[in-house]
Amino acid sequence: MPDVKHFDPEAVLEQVERLFWQRGAATTGIAEVIAVTGLSRSSLYATYGGKQDLYVQALRRYVERRSEPMFETLASDGRGLPAVAAFFDTLIEARCTGEYARWGCMAANAHAGPGDPQVRGLLDHHHGRLRAAMREALEAAGDQLRPGLDLDAVAESLALLAYGVNVRSRAGADPESLHKGVAAALDALRPTRT
Repeated sequence: MPDVKHFDPEAVLEQVERLFWQRGAATTGIAEVIAVTGLSRSSLYATYGGKQDLYVQALRRYVERRSEPMFETLASDGRGLPAVAAFFDTLIEARCTGEYARWGCMAANAHAGPGDPQVRGLLDHHHGRLRAAMREALEAAGDQLRPGLDLDAVAESLALLAYGVNVRSRAGADPESLHKGVAAALDALRPTRT
């Protein structure tokens, strides 16, 4: 007779995602995971594997459910620089107010952790999707951009700026200063007015 689970594995994974996102994998012990989920160690291990396996599943869930929709919205927006500005406005709002304020981005936070190959693969995928979404928005920008820009390099720069916003917001940065920094970066891409 198969083992019947008396809990919802997806709901538990959501709880664990939030715990790792807020506290980080390195500083979260399995005892905290047990306390948050209410499951026994054996149930956790039987369902998800060890702590690292659980973390990888939680990070994958975060990327698929939180990051990817933002990237898809940016890539399909079609407004060019206003779409990039809206992306950053949404990001700053999410990182500085509401339920997840000052948690940063789980993927950005993971960059500071040890180099587990599965985690690295997820982070490389996350970065590639963010950079590609920025590139698509830049392609839509057309004459909103000054001539001669290397769009691949600018997309990489904007992706790195998004990581900076995430890290600085987690550290308690003032939203106004984040908005000013983003505005300055975007202004540098626009044609010079004569």
